[in-house]
Amino acid sequence: MSDLDRAGKRQLRRQFLEERRALEEAAHVRTGEVLRDTLRAQPWMPAAGTVACYWSIGEEPDTHRLVTALWEHGATVLLPVFLPGGELDWAAYEGPESLAEARYGLLEPTGRRYGVEAPARVDLVVCPALAVDRSGVRLGRGAGCYDRSLSHKGPHTPVVVPLHEGELVADLPAEEHDVPVDAVVTPAGLRVFDPGSPVWQAPPVPGAARS
Repeated sequence: MSDLDRAGKRQLRRQFLEERRALEEAAHVRTGEVLRDTLRAQPWMPAAGTVACYWSIGEEPDTHRLVTALWEHGATVLLPVFLPGGELDWAAYEGPESLAEARYGLLEPTGRRYGVEAPARVDLVVCPALAVDRSGVRLGRGAGCYDRSLSHKGPHTPVVVPLHEGELVADLPAEEHDVPVDAVVTPAGLRVFDPGSPVWQAPPVPGAARS
């Protein structure tokens, strides 16, 4: 990617962050409610499996409702722990009292750590972004932490991004290391980019006979 393209991505980040700051609180709540209700209604949503998510802060689409609902219904919910060097470890959410203040104004879980390769063993990843385009290219904050973490995920693990209205866009600049996402949830509901992708198919059962 050229220096001009990188400058363009920085400008896009500033633009989307400014637009988020202008949103009213009701918009965050609405997006969080739609995220929780939409994902829990999907047939591929694990009833009591393992979900990698994040604890939203500031103007991000609210994920607190989703995390709480999944945990209360028996799912193991993993939240990120930022490590020096730009890697993400993952630890179990065990209720709001299990969260502690961390760098950058984040709240991070203090429960059992599952390691940087935890996305390889989860049923679903809910990932943050400032925007996503219609081919699944994700615009993050520029640190690359989530791209590195998503590189560990399995072939049958969908990645879903919650977005505010207006953050699903026609096109975004992409780099080689960018990991595309599989779907977004906006206030309008779920948008799946490739319904035929292996991530939406049940994984093969080990030892099963092939026809």
